[in-house]
Amino acid sequence: MKVKEKVASLREEMKKNIIDAFIVYADDPHMSEYLPAEWQERTWLSGFSGSAGFVVVTLNKAGLWTDGRYFTQAPKELKGSGIDLFKDGVEGTPHYIDWIISETSKGATVAVNALATSHSNWKELQQKLDKNNRTLKSLPLLDKVWAKRPAPSKNPVFVQPMERAGQSVTDKLAAIRKKMKAEGATAHVISSLDDVAWTLNLRGSDVSCNPVFLGYVLVTMNQCSLFVDVDKLNEEAKDLMKEAGVELKSYHDFFDYLEKVENETILIAPNCNQAVFEVLKEDNTILEKPAPGHLMKAVKNNTEQKGFEEVMVRDGVAMVKFLHWLTHTAGKEELDEYTIGKKLYDFRAAGKNFIGNSFGSVVGYKGNGAIIHYSAKAEDSAKVTNDGSILVDSGGQYLEGTTDITRTFPLGEVSDEFKKDATTVLQGMIQLSLAKFPKGTKGVQLDALARMPLWKEGKDYNHGTGHGVGSFLNVHEGPQSIRKEINPVELQAGMVLSNEPGYYVEGEYGIRHENLVLAKIWKKTEWNTFYEFETLTLCPFFKSIIVKSMLSQEEIDWINAYHKMVQENLEPHLEGEVKDWFLDLVSPL
Repeated sequence: MKVKEKVASLREEMKKNIIDAFIVYADDPHMSEYLPAEWQERTWLSGFSGSAGFVVVTLNKAGLWTDGRYFTQAPKELKGSGIDLFKDGVEGTPHYIDWIISETSKGATVAVNALATSHSNWKELQQKLDKNNRTLKSLPLLDKVWAKRPAPSKNPVFVQPMERAGQSVTDKLAAIRKKMKAEGATAHVISSLDDVAWTLNLRGSDVSCNPVFLGYVLVTMNQCSLFVDVDKLNEEAKDLMKEAGVELKSYHDFFDYLEKVENETILIAPNCNQAVFEVLKEDNTILEKPAPGHLMKAVKNNTEQKGFEEVMVRDGVAMVKFLHWLTHTAGKEELDEYTIGKKLYDFRAAGKNFIGNSFGSVVGYKGNGAIIHYSAKAEDSAKVTNDGSILVDSGGQYLEGTTDITRTFPLGEVSDEFKKDATTVLQGMIQLSLAKFPKGTKGVQLDALARMPLWKEGKDYNHGTGHGVGSFLNVHEGPQSIRKEINPVELQAGMVLSNEPGYYVEGEYGIRHENLVLAKIWKKTEWNTFYEFETLTLCPFFKSIIVKSMLSQEEIDWINAYHKMVQENLEPHLEGEVKDWFLDLVSPL
């Protein structure tokens, strides 16, 4: 079926059920960013493959709302679909609920699938629709339309051992229960997949690139239950759960079990799916609070920090070998973006304890580099030669940690304007890397440091500057962030974040420089405890696109110190012409 046919089939189901508008969020029952194949409903319906965005279908119109990362990609994927693009965050773009109200009459019914809708989205929808005489209803209409929905994964669930996790399941549950008690909760539903995996020191592969598995956890003061496809747990995992006092129950029995829960004060995160709230709200008291383990997970313990340091060396070696190969092969052999991504995978796969990519690699040649989350397809990816620039954003999942790195570099001649922009973006990265900030600082307060060099040129970028990164978990991890939007979460020592300013010229080139950084204590003064960032990523920048005259002495010193650190860590693992080439790259600016 083509997109138009799929939308037409959905409209037929809407008419049968007297539904005037139907919303398809890019969510699964666990509100994951990256979805299991069987829950990629929005992608299946619309053809749009970005990680953020949702579709609204009325009886005669359809629209996709997405953010600035996909303003270039979305029109290409929506072409001929009959679905209009609405650019979220751009002045003049209507809020999707306001648009629904404008496109429907009083008394209209709007539907979603509550299982794939967060409680926060449901609540906002319900409040606005009620005020405007519209009704909100839960109906899984796509179950009728998507006939060949993929079957759930049967991939194994395995243990993340103490030597890598750094904290036992028993201790994590005790810390969660302590927080529950402080909040006045007697029970807690954990629905986010990375929170489930972190809490129980388990990992899986139900979601591409994310070492997680489908499951819910219900914690009370004296009991803990994991709802999962029990057959997927290997014997070591089953033994760990038994040892930690975690009961194993069927994933499919979760909602039946919740129906029997009563007279509890249940802590549930606002981003939990609405179906959970619906089944519990009548006979229990609901506390809408962030999941306690979410912040605990973000603050990496010493063992996890050491794991990051170990994998950065492995990842850096793979990146250097890849960069050498690409810069010396482009123009001599036939290459395209897709095969380059596969080759990068091979370099990483040669490293110890490599499990897979941490996300789909972004390999954007020339103008495709301006598509922020570009994904080259095997059948039509651009040919790559020894001309212009290329942006490569990639990462690896290793048993000890997760990596995420972007390097933009020349494969041949690039313009002076490109070099100036590349240097300006690098200045932003350096300024954030050099930041010293007091306890209580939020990411929004640091975001301007990375953007200021661009702002001084009247330029900017349409994505966040930094996201949290998991410890052999999701490459995008909350609750912390560094971005324009206000996030109340304070940055803490032990948090790992990306540092990735960028600049994009549609149709010409994209530039992004990205390292991972660790927040740590700098010093304590009479004023406060102050933090700084330690750069974890180990990979050279290309000096040939850096305009030295634009840099301050402080910025030059940072680049030289960074390259010295990269050399000390990676040189022992390189040899021959790769080593010689590498040593030239990391020589002083």
